Amino acid sequence: MQFAFQFQRSCALITGASSGLGMEFARQLAPYAATLILVARRGQVLEELKRELMLKNNSLVVHVKEVDLSDVVARNELADWIKKQSLSLNFLINNAGLGDLGDFAGAQWERLEPILNVNITALTHLTHLLLPILRRQAPSAILQVGSVASFFPLPYNAVYAASKAYVKSFSEALAIEEEKYGVFVSLLSPGPVPTPFFEIASRSGEKNRATSRVPRSLITSAEEVVAVALKGFLAHRDSIIPNRNLRIVVKLCSMLPRRILKKLFLLNKNFS
Repeated sequence: MQFAFQFQRSCALITGASSGLGMEFARQLAPYAATLILVARRGQVLEELKRELMLKNNSLVVHVKEVDLSDVVARNELADWIKKQSLSLNFLINNAGLGDLGDFAGAQWERLEPILNVNITALTHLTHLLLPILRRQAPSAILQVGSVASFFPLPYNAVYAASKAYVKSFSEALAIEEEKYGVFVSLLSPGPVPTPFFEIASRSGEKNRATSRVPRSLITSAEEVVAVALKGFLAHRDSIIPNRNLRIVVKLCSMLPRRILKKLFLLNKNFS
């Protein structure tokens, strides 16, 4: 089926909308969308964002939903609310994600379990819950926010990288399945982005180390990531790495023998 989805007058749901890429997606989609559903745990921040967006876009309708996506009951309630409101959802942006930087053995399970719950379970469950609506509203679309970490087994970022590898595989398979139903699925794989993500993912005593050893040429602003992602999305690109230098790195690393790749990652454990 030919891809015909457009942002104009769309109804988009954005998870993790209270900061970083999620907030930036909301800002860049606001001039085009008819309705935005902003989902995150920090309701007050979402309300402030809602006021900002509606002030600049008079015809925009913004719904704020304070939801802990790691809670299965909350996910079901969110999907039920969308159905009861008869919202014509046709764009799902699964952006919410968590990380934990450091060696696996020294990690606290209380930090690792939410990564699995949000990055894998919540993303999969929410997609499953909302897919029937997206099919009915076709042409529609899903943008899954992954990471360049998904392309590599990253030491000192093992669980996060593995969770994003799941997102990559799941999204690629889903894209094939849903094409005939008019649901376009695209995978966004950003590299390091200066957002609160790294501060939250860093352990005590390691703040701001996450990007300190990453070359500036591999770091991309949230504004640019979202702009490139939306442009690539409309161009029907099913895989988007919003940094030219990172695309080259991924290509080159895919051709390297594993023993050499292992040495490179050990030299710079904070690549992601």
